[in-house]
Amino acid sequence: MSVLPLMLIARAGAKLCPRFDYASANAKLRSRVDYASANARLRSRVDYASANARLRPRVYYSKGSSPFQPFFILAFLLGSSLLLNAQNLYTKTFGDPQNSAIVFLHGGPGYNCANFEATTARPLAAAGFFVLVYDRRGEGRSSGEDVAFTYKETLNDLNDLLKKYKIKKAALIGHSFGGVVATLFARKYPNKVSAVVLAASPVVFQETFRTILKKSKSLYQSQKDSINLNYIRLLENMDSKSIEYSSYCFTHAMQNRFYSPKEPTEEAKLIYAAFRADTLLKYASQLTSRAPQAFWEHEQYTSIDLRPELEKLLAAKVPVYGIYGKDDGLFSVEQVMELQNLIGADRLIYFDQCAHNAFMDQQSAFIEALRKWVK
Repeated sequence: MSVLPLMLIARAGAKLCPRFDYASANAKLRSRVDYASANARLRSRVDYASANARLRPRVYYSKGSSPFQPFFILAFLLGSSLLLNAQNLYTKTFGDPQNSAIVFLHGGPGYNCANFEATTARPLAAAGFFVLVYDRRGEGRSSGEDVAFTYKETLNDLNDLLKKYKIKKAALIGHSFGGVVATLFARKYPNKVSAVVLAASPVVFQETFRTILKKSKSLYQSQKDSINLNYIRLLENMDSKSIEYSSYCFTHAMQNRFYSPKEPTEEAKLIYAAFRADTLLKYASQLTSRAPQAFWEHEQYTSIDLRPELEKLLAAKVPVYGIYGKDDGLFSVEQVMELQNLIGADRLIYFDQCAHNAFMDQQSAFIEALRKWVK
């Protein structure tokens, strides 16, 4: 993903086949296709004028947007910061350290844990867990310039955090892209993981991109939206493994509200209302701009397929669970069912009235699932 993911900046690298005049097209926009205003609302900027001039599309995400995150945050923060490997990692803990530990792994790359930290960490701790949240090295509120942006570095940091807080074994909630981190960490340190919970996490990234384009294209066709259909045709001629391609896909997903529930529950409405009034709202739109590009250069995460790793985890008796929403436009029903067939029907929940953030859209049910799964 979140997946999430789930979200990305990029240097131009893909050559588009058909020449399409983005500058004039955008001047003629008659509907919600106005990327200038739409992307301002989404806190991202797609420089189509330059793309048209150079036929090398550049995607810019202003400091804050994330393809795998819909930018939500809420409430008062508790916990402690941590100095780790000459890197000031932002961490917070909630609850009794003697309780079963849960670590939340946020989406991105380049996002932060603020939405979960502010909305769900405290209620989860009240349900009987010791909850640790943190922003990954070089992302969110974890400062630092000398950052590798590699899986090796990311897994080492998480391992050091478990040691720091004397956590012998933890359940890992991998939200969106955090699901990749959770899976890879569990593969490297299976004895330190009590469970992996994939929360709106892409399992096959390329399939998620295809789903976004298919749903977007269908929507634009129903609206007779010729401008956005031209954008989709351009995407279909790009390298699907490039950072530019994924950036454009997630831009369409955000524009089409694929991250938001169509009919929020009453509980979710209260959570969103509280978040909108909170002073911590600013963190909901902060993306570390260097992270997506650097992580892609080192790990090419846009082509990752987690299925072989998940099969190995299951063979090693590491429990794997899934929590997804039926309104999450990043996933088709077929994708969710394929994961269910892999991990077991009793280990996956597919929520109604839920999109990319199940911990907000269906918070009570989300916590109840963790109480059932995590011992």
